[in-house]
Amino acid sequence: MTGFLQQAFNGLVSGGFYALLALGLAVIFGMLRVINFAHGAVYTLGAFGAVWLTGSVGLGFWWALLLVPIALAVVGIVVERLLIRRIAGLDPLYGFLLTFGIALVCQDLLRAQYGSESRPYSGGPFPGSLDLGLFTFPAYQVFALAVSAPACCAVWLLLARTKIGTIVRAATERPELTRSFGIDTGRWVTPVFGFGVALAGFAGVLAAPMRAVNSQMGADLIITVFAVVVIGGLGSVPGAVAAGFAIGMLQALGNLYLPALSQTSVFLLMAVVLLVRPAGLFGKEGLA
Repeated sequence: MTGFLQQAFNGLVSGGFYALLALGLAVIFGMLRVINFAHGAVYTLGAFGAVWLTGSVGLGFWWALLLVPIALAVVGIVVERLLIRRIAGLDPLYGFLLTFGIALVCQDLLRAQYGSESRPYSGGPFPGSLDLGLFTFPAYQVFALAVSAPACCAVWLLLARTKIGTIVRAATERPELTRSFGIDTGRWVTPVFGFGVALAGFAGVLAAPMRAVNSQMGADLIITVFAVVVIGGLGSVPGAVAAGFAIGMLQALGNLYLPALSQTSVFLLMAVVLLVRPAGLFGKEGLA
């Protein structure tokens, strides 16, 4: 039972990272209809940004958690204005190829600067373990879950309960009708893209103290995150959150009981979901 609870809690921690990354992908696809394959590279940049700020600049973890997502949001805004906007309205394959190329450039630049070896991160807060009653767990991982889960809920509430969220959702689902009410949907595209990029950078900073920080860490993760988005439903914020935590739990328990199939189980689940509901659990048929 102790091993089960530890793995289940570990699954929740991993699920929090999946949910944060899937949220960014869902928001960007919902608004721009762009399959952002560079999302994993942004996650990697977030982790390296934390390493650089704490190691070379001398700022603490909390500054990195604040400044790195903001800086990456600005970079995302520039990329959207200079590159993404030029392929708006074209086949989604163009967006996929463009962002895939951006991801390769980012990975090669990081590899040229830092090499291929993993870099340790020593500036994380909350060292040691925390006694949770039935088992002990690394204190930082408890903190990561305590941050990622409320962050996912906050984004969900922002899009579901606020005027800004209403405009974004309306522009996502019915852009022509939204424009007929005098709302300029184009002005929301750039900040939404920057916000989605910031979520990936935020996840990267959170991951730095507990993951191997190297140039390939995002590439190794992005395929699973795409599976999460497909299972939850393309463009669906609730689907991204629910599927993220579900996949985290599935992988963790798979590592405990069927380690040989723990990674494959994600794609088996995706295949089953697509056979039963091609649009995903919470997706709309029109986006499939």
